[in-house]
Amino acid sequence: MARELTGRHVLIVTLAAFGVIIAVNGTMAVLAIGSFPGLEVANSYVASQRFDRDRRAQDALGWTARASHDGTNLMIEVLDGQGGHPILRDFAVTVGRPTHRRADVAPEFQEAGGIYRTPLVLEPGAWTIRVRATSQDGTLFRQRLDHRAEARGN
Repeated sequence: MARELTGRHVLIVTLAAFGVIIAVNGTMAVLAIGSFPGLEVANSYVASQRFDRDRRAQDALGWTARASHDGTNLMIEVLDGQGGHPILRDFAVTVGRPTHRRADVAPEFQEAGGIYRTPLVLEPGAWTIRVRATSQDGTLFRQRLDHRAEARGN
């Protein structure tokens, strides 16, 4: 014999469905807030006022940076417009995941022949490398490099 569908059954099913939806939304909101790295700049208006001026100065340098990783060492090379290695002051690099700052590291590099090298093991996946240096005339150079580390074979 089939059971009769009552108002109480419909209410329980409806409340259970909305309970699942609310629980999933709440979990997703907590995870999203917990993984938010925070502000990029303290005052976005002030940063926007300097952005174009800084970008034009950096573009005038004609520099580009490139990164390579051999499994145990990270190498950064900065090249000028003629393919040479410019003289850099205040060279600094931050390496981290693009989605959070918990894994960010700022390793010390050794320069040899215009290539900056540091021992660094990167777990497989996407990494962001933020290069920052100053030219001889004081122009700030910044470049973000996206890097994908592959799983190492056994």
